Amino acid sequence: MPSNARSTRLVIVESPAKAKTISGYLGPGYVVEASLGHVRDLPRNADDVPAKYKGESWARLGVDVDNGFAALYVVSPDRRQQITKLSRLAKEVDEVFLATDEDREGEAIAWHLVETLKPKVPVKRMVFHEITRQAIQAAVANPREIDRDLVDAQEARRILDRLYGYEVSPVLWRKVRSGLSAGRVQSVATRIVVERERQRMAFRSAEYWDILATLAVRGAADGPRSFSATLVAYNGDRIATGKDFEPTTGQVKPGAAVMHLDEAGARGLAARLDGRPFTVTRVDEKPYRRRPYAPFITSTLQQEAARKLRFSSQQTMRTAQRLYENGYITYMRTDSVNLSETAIAAARRQIAELYGERNVPPEPRRYTGKVKNAQEAHEAIRPAGDHFRTPGELANELSAEEFRLYELIWRRTIASQMTDAVGSSVSVRIRAVSSAGEEADFGATGKTITEPGFLRAYVESSDDENAEAEDAERRLPNLVKDQPLTAEELAATGHHTQPPSRYTEASLVKSLEELGIGRPSTYASIMATIQDRGYVFKRGQALIPSFLAFAVVGLLERHYPRLVDYNFTAAMENELDEIAGGDHAAVDFLTSFYFGSEMGGDKSVARSGGLKKMVTENLSEIDARSVNSIPLFRDDEGRDVVVRVGRYGPYLQRSLPGAEPAARDTGDGGPPEDAAANGDRAPIPEGVAPDELTPEKVHELFLGGGGERKLGEHPETGEPIVLKSGRFGPYVSSGERKSSLLRSQSPESLTMTEALQLLTLPRVVGVAQDGAEVLAANGRYGPYVKRGDEYRSLESEEQLFTVTLDQALALLAAPKTRQRRAAAPPLREMGTDPLTEKPLVIKDGRFGPYVTDGETNASLRRGQTPEALTLEEASEMLAEKRAKGPTPRKRAAKKTAAKKTTAKKASAKATGTAETPAKKAAAKKTAAKKATTKKATTAKKAPAKKAAPRAAATAESTD
Repeated sequence: MPSNARSTRLVIVESPAKAKTISGYLGPGYVVEASLGHVRDLPRNADDVPAKYKGESWARLGVDVDNGFAALYVVSPDRRQQITKLSRLAKEVDEVFLATDEDREGEAIAWHLVETLKPKVPVKRMVFHEITRQAIQAAVANPREIDRDLVDAQEARRILDRLYGYEVSPVLWRKVRSGLSAGRVQSVATRIVVERERQRMAFRSAEYWDILATLAVRGAADGPRSFSATLVAYNGDRIATGKDFEPTTGQVKPGAAVMHLDEAGARGLAARLDGRPFTVTRVDEKPYRRRPYAPFITSTLQQEAARKLRFSSQQTMRTAQRLYENGYITYMRTDSVNLSETAIAAARRQIAELYGERNVPPEPRRYTGKVKNAQEAHEAIRPAGDHFRTPGELANELSAEEFRLYELIWRRTIASQMTDAVGSSVSVRIRAVSSAGEEADFGATGKTITEPGFLRAYVESSDDENAEAEDAERRLPNLVKDQPLTAEELAATGHHTQPPSRYTEASLVKSLEELGIGRPSTYASIMATIQDRGYVFKRGQALIPSFLAFAVVGLLERHYPRLVDYNFTAAMENELDEIAGGDHAAVDFLTSFYFGSEMGGDKSVARSGGLKKMVTENLSEIDARSVNSIPLFRDDEGRDVVVRVGRYGPYLQRSLPGAEPAARDTGDGGPPEDAAANGDRAPIPEGVAPDELTPEKVHELFLGGGGERKLGEHPETGEPIVLKSGRFGPYVSSGERKSSLLRSQSPESLTMTEALQLLTLPRVVGVAQDGAEVLAANGRYGPYVKRGDEYRSLESEEQLFTVTLDQALALLAAPKTRQRRAAAPPLREMGTDPLTEKPLVIKDGRFGPYVTDGETNASLRRGQTPEALTLEEASEMLAEKRAKGPTPRKRAAKKTAAKKTTAKKASAKATGTAETPAKKAAAKKTAAKKATTKKATTAKKAPAKKAAPRAAATAESTD
């Protein structure tokens, strides 16, 4: 701690939680305050641009590309009050300590604070990777200067993303749909998910068979008496397994040299082997040794939290942030697997205490990371301090989410310093000769763990749910060569090849890391962005691309392939790393990317003339209709079936080749004007995955699951009666009349008689004595009768067609029933929440279905259904809702006209101040009021005129 106790120091951190923890470790001479995150950024839209820059050609970008890529930074509106407070505090102290996170983003926040506050007192940078008393006091005692190389790297990333988003996104607006966004990393991440879905769509399943034998040792045996073995060879030829088939044809790969056994062949061979002697032909035994896993880095923490805890990337990072800020773990955005000497000593002590000395290796373990150009210099993620607190010690301090994540981190850290798991593995070959003289070879493998070592503390999970756990044992009898065996059972077993698994957030993060794309601080935001933009949706843990993603990725692949090239995107990350290391200038990097350079690689954006030229020159070559068409297949009648991405969502279209008329591109991203002139159309229901559009599914949709279907002709008008599907569900139409299907009806089973009945709605039941018509109709909340402005509900949909005038008048004469109805039973009981251990149910609410644990409610999201929602998804939704806290109640509007007018004028005055420079004071008060009112009206209308700048704000992504 500094020796001058009389001086006062202002310590600025990002969050109030972090400020609260740190303030407890510092003396009375310190004031700890939060900046509330980022304080400045590039303008979000035209309204954010200061008046003196509005006329500049580069104001839209917020970056002066012609003058060294100078960025225009503005203080975020929701940070102005906090900046005023920090400025006041900075004037009252002797020193300012900037204690933001020690990665690039934290360094940039520190720099922005200096540029914004402009303190007159000395400014120092204090860094730490854990929030403990010892670490904070050491950081205060050893401050440093702001690292401009780290700042330049972060600012280059920010400007790069702005250039990419603001230049490429407008192409998507014109050719696909308005409001879409492109991002340097988000577009590549979306492409990875789309490519996997394409593989699934092209996949053709293959069937193959083998024989599973249950073999037994004759007489007494050491170990288990029986075991299972699988047919692996027939007359010397290897039996085909799943890896031997082409995924796109379902046929055996050329040159595979395998025996493809079908059902008849497998059953026949099993019958011919029945009762035949089996003999061990080979026994291979090897020692088994497995080293511990490295401590967690950001990506592996997200992967394991997803596999074991079913946390999303955002949920993991949000929970880890709380653990870090409250002093329980070290900094959670890192790609370093290194542990400090203090941490290694703490882990080894705890292993000896909890698992015994024999589980502590003679020498400490030190790990080397596989991540190239590790961005952060701090440690792996581990429990904080020089003595690790066990999960049990913290059980009463942490929430359910925090406890589970802390336990995961603690176990992984402890395991990383434990001894190897050792044992033995054995491979056995057994042969039998059939009654027809065929040689059949069977294989079996076993594994025995004699010393679990680190497996006592931690076992890593796999993305493959069918994969065997590493601590699982498969014990075989002690077998020797030429030992006879008896077949207790021979079962012919069929298998089908499976399409490649969809990505989960965990496996997508792993893929991005392996490709060298993205960095620890960006993984969670990438996962959130591709889902928030509508490019990807989740079903359970699986990530499924939307048809919109297919259109966007297809456009970028065909016309801007370099922008979504994996190697190019990874190379850009490496260049940003070089800027952070002081080996490359940010301006040179940005100039090369935006304007082009001969110094770039052969397939780089720089060598192609730069981003600006690439986007401008290629725009006219892009055919919107082609981009928004995803071919599926040609059906049995020779019609081409495609998915069109239309203005109001995706739909199916089928037509004979060449029969479709030329369509004029409207240029707004929707289908061309005469796109549906020929061919059938059917909307695609929400939540259908692209690979599920098989010929059978498409046929079903066209038959009545969502397409148009002619039921017949109206007997009175002669006009066709057509079953259609609209935005609000299925309906029938004939001429000018339309009527939605009742809740008890389905498109598949609707008859002509039922359609004619529906077209009578609303039905005139009769005329009351006062001459008013009494109607029976079906509404949003069910069937009802109406006279004038009086409504009464009917008990059933059948009454729509049977209720008489007298019955209707009796209902209308009765008082409205306002008593509470009996609580409806839940739509579904889901089980116990793994976090809170409370029972979860799905109920039907006023605004749709929602999941609840009795205290917290969370509405189902778009694409989710009560039937398909998983327990893990429900738990995550409620956890996110709890983390946000209670929704603030809206203030009741004041009824007094005078007060309302005053509020409007005050609002208008504020708007006028923000929009225009201050004007000279008006001579008369009345004139000032009129001017203010006029400004308010103009301000209200402005957003409609400024649609393009506002859309530009949505174009950008952090990556």
